[in-house]
Amino acid sequence: MNRRHFLASAAVAALAPALSLRAASEGKFFTLAQRKGHWWLVTPEGKPFFSIALNHIDPAPLRYTANGDLWARKYGNSMERWLKEAVAPDLRAWGFNSVGWTQEVVTRGLTNHRHSRAFTFEEYQWLGLPYCHQLPFADFHQWDVETRHPDFNSTEFADWCDYVARDHCARMAGDPKLIGYFYIDCPTWIHTRPHNEWKGPLFDPGKLKTDAGRRELTALATKWYQVTHDAIRRYDKHHLILGDRYEASLPIAEEVVRAALPYVDVLSFQHFKQPAEVAANLRKWHDLTGKPVLLADQCVSIRQPDGVQRHDGAGYAATLTALRDLPGCVGYHLCGAYLRNTARNRALRAADEAPDTAALAAITAANREAAEWMKTHE
Repeated sequence: MNRRHFLASAAVAALAPALSLRAASEGKFFTLAQRKGHWWLVTPEGKPFFSIALNHIDPAPLRYTANGDLWARKYGNSMERWLKEAVAPDLRAWGFNSVGWTQEVVTRGLTNHRHSRAFTFEEYQWLGLPYCHQLPFADFHQWDVETRHPDFNSTEFADWCDYVARDHCARMAGDPKLIGYFYIDCPTWIHTRPHNEWKGPLFDPGKLKTDAGRRELTALATKWYQVTHDAIRRYDKHHLILGDRYEASLPIAEEVVRAALPYVDVLSFQHFKQPAEVAANLRKWHDLTGKPVLLADQCVSIRQPDGVQRHDGAGYAATLTALRDLPGCVGYHLCGAYLRNTARNRALRAADEAPDTAALAAITAANREAAEWMKTHE
């Protein structure tokens, strides 16, 4: 399907509510704009901003028994001290200009695959960097193995979304450091993974062989994006909506993306492939929809003989360079973590805070080069 037909079938003009791209946000919050043929996030100060973020920031590895009293001795059992004295200085020194998804995977299994909690409003303030925040509207992530699918048409779903927005967005609505809100991490609209085949995808992909089935999925996805969007906008009129982080290496229904277009500002993706393939995929979705795109979770890894994964600094640099060349791309968020735990087994620092110096040298150099590139577009 070409872009003209894609957009026409979305009926964007008929469906679109008032989104975040509004003059009232200029000078107060992050917005979006095209400059010199490139899409950018724009800071409250009016500067072009390509989000270079680290994902998965959790202090719990510092409290492994092998670390003894490290957490208490060094940080006084204080999240505020840890964020201000360790995390924020590190991220700035390494050239990251923002924070993506803070939650970290802490257990992996066939019956239990969970992440740490998201940061609170206060913790983002202590960190002091621009940030994105995930809203827990539902749990049909591709890694979720425990929860039932929600009923988007139910009153309890709408009530829950309103509560989430009241609890999260109402507090963050005035924060100029907030870039925008994410929804689901790799939603299982039409796919499953081996560990959650028991509940199936949200929608039977076999139905997409018929016009009736495609209309049914369009209606289902439209309801999801409409209810969540409206809940946010009741409490936060301005911040960007970054939507679901689609799993780009697995099937994505065009009906879902079309339904999202009137209700999100950016199309976000996870894609654990090599830089050229990742860039080509993001370019495809931007060309098809006209929406800015964000690589919201990705890394290139090296697996060592002992099974431990490390970041490939050269792979990171190549990915960032490829994304900078995409006119529609507004950021690259590295699938961290900040501290290595036994569930993810890949991070920029070990559980005892020892840095991955080889990876960090390449990552820092690439980030600093990108910062200079941003300045040329001011």
